[in-house]
Amino acid sequence: MLPTIEIHLPEWLPAFARTYVPTPDISTRMEFVIAAAMENVKHGTGGPFAAGIFAIDSGELVGLGVNLVTTENLSILRAEMVAFITAQRALGTYDLGGPGMAAHELVTSAEPCAMCFGAIPWSGVRRVVCGARSEEAEQIGFDEGPKSRNWKCDLQERGIAVMRDVGRDQAIEVFSEYVRRGGQIYNSQEAG
Repeated sequence: MLPTIEIHLPEWLPAFARTYVPTPDISTRMEFVIAAAMENVKHGTGGPFAAGIFAIDSGELVGLGVNLVTTENLSILRAEMVAFITAQRALGTYDLGGPGMAAHELVTSAEPCAMCFGAIPWSGVRRVVCGARSEEAEQIGFDEGPKSRNWKCDLQERGIAVMRDVGRDQAIEVFSEYVRRGGQIYNSQEAG
């Protein structure tokens, strides 16, 4: 018999999500997402990554995710994947770009790993906003997996806009704090 699958979001996350005030300002949205990543590190509830799904025009928060790989023992629970799950459940649809819907964006504290990159076109988001770069996650030991060097162009060819380096320095600070606290580097290139 197959096990029942449950995903447990950190207890602090819903209250944190309620602190967000909708804004059209992309930098403020990123600051919120990076703050969620830092909270994840401080609470020891996962890796140094967070992501949010926002309505592009209104700035409304639709879904919020933090990295839960180590606490839930599920390699797929990267911040972006958790953000997609929470947004899709909140809206009752697997397609965040469906007919009659507001355009949505993924705001992520770091560029997507190979798995999350693959999920972006299927999610229906129309824009991706990234903080830290993949190489900065790799510098502390994370393996971001194989993805095209032209991943940004690959998304743009599918009609998905990409913005990089929004809040980059602050996102890198979260990585530094994670390392300082002895956070687990999972799926590292050294793990073989």
